[in-house]
Amino acid sequence: MKLKYIVYTLLIAGIGALIYYRITQNQKSKAPEGGGGKQAMAVSGVVVEPEPFTNILSLSGSIEANEQVEIRSEVSGIAEKIYFEEGTTVKQGQVLLKINDIELRAQAGEARTRQQLASENERRANLLLKKQAISQEEYDIASADFKTAQAQTQLINAQIAKTSLRAPFSGTIGLRNISPGTYVTPETLIARLVNSSKVKITFSIPEKYASEVNQGAEVTFTVAGSKEEFKAKIYALEPAIEETTRTLRVRAIADNSKGRLIPGTFASIRLPLETIQDAFLVPSQAIVPIQGGKKVFTSVNGKVKEVAVETGARTEKDVVVTEGLKEGDTVITTGILSLKNEMPVKVSVNTKK
Repeated sequence: MKLKYIVYTLLIAGIGALIYYRITQNQKSKAPEGGGGKQAMAVSGVVVEPEPFTNILSLSGSIEANEQVEIRSEVSGIAEKIYFEEGTTVKQGQVLLKINDIELRAQAGEARTRQQLASENERRANLLLKKQAISQEEYDIASADFKTAQAQTQLINAQIAKTSLRAPFSGTIGLRNISPGTYVTPETLIARLVNSSKVKITFSIPEKYASEVNQGAEVTFTVAGSKEEFKAKIYALEPAIEETTRTLRVRAIADNSKGRLIPGTFASIRLPLETIQDAFLVPSQAIVPIQGGKKVFTSVNGKVKEVAVETGARTEKDVVVTEGLKEGDTVITTGILSLKNEMPVKVSVNTKK
């Protein structure tokens, strides 16, 4: 029995020695040349350097005519003559439409007759008052009758003047909705008049940028179907933030003497804000969101270091880091999901353009 236990003991010892030998060989084969430890992970990175950065907001807006109005009659009546052609340019003060005014002219004649009579009565009453033949009250009644008749005449003449519709400003008249002989009322839309030699661009910006926008600032914009870039100048801002959207409405004006901008279309706007002379920009893929903030991975003496950062504006490719980095730091941009603090890395530095 003693021999049997000795044999078992030798077999177990031999198997243990074999296992130890295999483990030792595997560790040696995985170790990098020139020393022990973990193998460094190959990654890419950029060296942080200060550079000028202009924060540009990309916004959407609408293009509006500089002036536009719906042509409607203030009085009701038959459209007697139409003096404009659709789609043509008209001048300020030009007669566009004449409404039949025969009845009003007849009323005006009657009112003038009453005014003349009232005027004569007032004149006679004044003479009698001077001779103390009538009381002051009787003269005041005659004077009031004259003034009433005079006001009635003026009212009818004003109504007659309104039967001639004139262009309030120079511009292009649109499609007409009536024909000669149509009975028009103040609710009848006759046509639209638009002045688009200049156009307004209206857009809204987030409230956090409201203090950075000033009158006179220049913006650029494009419209659908054209690659041409247009320029506009901000000339007006709303005095308060809209509470529902937390935005500030802004309006700019652009030249449209060539007629390439059509009112009612959308505009893609680029609004430049302040320029930061010494900004730290890192590729957006290097920024890792974490609970309560953001972080990046840097390489320090061949090892990974986690750094909490504060960020600001961003572009399509880069993010401005406002706190957490300093000039010369190497920020890792690849293999982010596999990185851990103090992990060895071999960084291939890319030139940031």
